[in-house]
Amino acid sequence: MVLSQPTAMINLHGVRFSYADRTILNGIDLSVRKGEIVAVMGGSGGGKTTLLGLIAGRLKPVSGLVTVDGFDVPKLGKTELYRLRRRVGMLFQFGALFTDLNVYDNVAFPYREQTDLPEPLIRTLVLMKLEAVGLRGAHRLMPAELSGGMARRVALARAVALDPAIMLYDEPFTGLDPISVGIIGRLIKRLNQALGMTSIIVTHDLNETLRLADRVIVLAEGKVHRDMVPEEIRDTNDPFIRQFADGLPDGPVPFHYPGKDYLTELLGQ
Repeated sequence: MVLSQPTAMINLHGVRFSYADRTILNGIDLSVRKGEIVAVMGGSGGGKTTLLGLIAGRLKPVSGLVTVDGFDVPKLGKTELYRLRRRVGMLFQFGALFTDLNVYDNVAFPYREQTDLPEPLIRTLVLMKLEAVGLRGAHRLMPAELSGGMARRVALARAVALDPAIMLYDEPFTGLDPISVGIIGRLIKRLNQALGMTSIIVTHDLNETLRLADRVIVLAEGKVHRDMVPEEIRDTNDPFIRQFADGLPDGPVPFHYPGKDYLTELLGQ
């Protein structure tokens, strides 16, 4: 189902999502314009990865509207959803490369699975994508032979193989050294501009976010707590954002997971 005249590349309005009786998102409203790089930040378990699942159509909301590139995602049939997913790239937290395929075949995989292109043309495209991430010379290596940063760059080349209109990044900087973080951040920004993409990045890396993102969405208690430009994070006195930015162990996000007192639970009361 295609909606007429979408006002944003990605739009969520009044979105609620729960796992069993645990509410994860409780009335999310956000929009992402074409060409933007938007970072999504917040505490662990706050619904950031769930948000990506809703946008990609892997999850369905309990209620609310999710539109992506003009499509009402929860109402799409299987064929329409697959067609939309060809326009959405995903970089998983640890790359998720196929361990029994070399670098070349990992990047070639989307072309072979989703197109009828001849192998000579696939070879040209694969080497172009690897050149874009600086790893053309590594095309024969196996994933086990790559450093963490190299593996993430190969995964990025594979994610943009089909020139997606939208890129979703789930913790792209996790486990990387500062140099690799800088390289991945620069590649994300450069590819976003070169391919005219729209990107959402779930991340806890505050420093890279300040350099990379056009806007920062902060989630708290299942809602959009703040929608701000990166520069505002440095100056805000918001207790939740200060706790997050300064790495404080306690504050609006408590150290202890909420629940009954353990003595009460032991006594069955």
